[in-house]
Amino acid sequence: MSENKPSANEGIKLNSNYLRGTIAEGLADPSTGAMSADDQQVLKFHGIYQQDDRDLRSARRQQRLEKAYSFMIRIRVPGGVATPAQWLAVDRLATEYANGTIKLTTRQAFQFHGVIKSHLKRSIAGINQAAMDTIAACGDVNRNVMCNPNPHLSAVHAAVLKIAQGLSDHLTPQTRAYHELWLDGGKVPVGEEEVEPIYGKTYLPRKFKISIAVPPSNDVDIFANDLSFVAIVEAGKLMGFNVAVGGGMGMSQGLETSFPRLAEVIGFCTVAQTIEVAEQVVLVQRDYGDRSDRKHARLKYTIEDRGLEWFKAELHSHLGYPLEPARPYHFESNGDRYGWSEDERGNFHLNLFIQGGRVLDTPSYPLRSGLRAIAQIHTGDFRLTANQNLIIASVTPAQRQTIEPVLDQYGIKDSHFKSALRLNSLACVALPTCGLALAEAERYLPDLLTELEETMEANGLRHDAITIRMSGCPNGCARPYLAEIGFVGRAPGRYNVYLGGGFAGQRLSKLYRESVRAEAIKQLLEPLIAHYARARNVGERFGDFCIRAGYVAATLNGSDFHQNLHPEAHNAR
Repeated sequence: MSENKPSANEGIKLNSNYLRGTIAEGLADPSTGAMSADDQQVLKFHGIYQQDDRDLRSARRQQRLEKAYSFMIRIRVPGGVATPAQWLAVDRLATEYANGTIKLTTRQAFQFHGVIKSHLKRSIAGINQAAMDTIAACGDVNRNVMCNPNPHLSAVHAAVLKIAQGLSDHLTPQTRAYHELWLDGGKVPVGEEEVEPIYGKTYLPRKFKISIAVPPSNDVDIFANDLSFVAIVEAGKLMGFNVAVGGGMGMSQGLETSFPRLAEVIGFCTVAQTIEVAEQVVLVQRDYGDRSDRKHARLKYTIEDRGLEWFKAELHSHLGYPLEPARPYHFESNGDRYGWSEDERGNFHLNLFIQGGRVLDTPSYPLRSGLRAIAQIHTGDFRLTANQNLIIASVTPAQRQTIEPVLDQYGIKDSHFKSALRLNSLACVALPTCGLALAEAERYLPDLLTELEETMEANGLRHDAITIRMSGCPNGCARPYLAEIGFVGRAPGRYNVYLGGGFAGQRLSKLYRESVRAEAIKQLLEPLIAHYARARNVGERFGDFCIRAGYVAATLNGSDFHQNLHPEAHNAR
């Protein structure tokens, strides 16, 4: 742990009385639509971010009005699995309290946008009534645990989903503040000391993210997470997990000590050891993470600074035993498999493409209404993917005959009849609500994809998958640094362009051009795409080609992100 002066957030957490702060008083204040600066930080632990509509800032400033404040609420969905009843509840709450849309996030969670302060408590009460919660969806704690939806291996998926839910429950903060503030729960009796057995009074130095993958799919992008578990399956049975630590996407623009980093596999644990391993990894980070500089506070920096061998020794000391040697595994992609599929039990699953993860109705595409109609008759479940898409899962053969006409009625059945480029795209929310966004992402990427599809079509590549991702700022919520083509907002209408990421999410990309104007992106990429079409090797992915052709050097890890490496170096790891 750093001996430097703790950051301001450490004091806020310490003085928050286990995440209560003065939230109750702020909610009761009708004079403003905002919360105090300190309470905004505490609210994150409750799954809530204060935002304002940046499209309206100028006009409201001229009218001498307060910013158009509202709040984003993130709902935890461990493993991304929700019941039809929960989907209907989320749909209803989106109309009653939010902006009428549902956002499916890149971490398999639901998000509401546009919730005003006076509706916060009622929104969370409604979420609770649907057997869901928002606690620890944000903040310096373990967040929503991701899990491969894998409908093709239903028995294995059931096993790993159970572990994802167990990890989520075990690492959820124990404070009663959530129930007191939002659900009118009883307060801690006078004289009784409250305890956070894992986190302590100041919780973690920074956010912490966990994912579980089932090879050959890496749809949860294990290398982008603080801690990941890679399922090892033999003869259809879950044997245990390879353990990977130290991943993270966020970086600060122009800060050399801030960078994306790939997680590294450090060993194997049994199914029975999984929760213990996760807790001890969290405890090592709690005790040794940097609490003085929040831009240097993630587990990736703890490992980068102290070394992977140090971390393994510390973890093994905490556990009282060493992890076993890692076992072989293989990833093929980090995308989704679209359309209908059937599992070994005879149930069907339909993976829909949801552009930007935004579920809404438009005059030409009533997606939200169609999904509501399906939820009213569906007896299986809904699975949110890490690629912002949705699986209508566990559909019996008889029910498929009932659901398919509804899909046809609302125009949903052809959702995945898109170019392979579009089907492998991701975008964060960015403008107008994210306060960190420097440029557009969700609202702009669809138009850029239309332009690039023309180039792909002209070169005979319509059906060739290339991962393409866009984030409105360097924090990288859409995981652009793992994409074969990544765009990171630099300023309004300008993006840093990254190339060379691995198709299975196994390699970081490399900066290709800085501050490219949006209208110049197509022209910039056209010759690269044309070169790829005529000169690629059989089966060669675009990211691999960019390295072989010399457009970018390979990026290994950590601080290597900022260094110029030789193309052949990508085989070093």
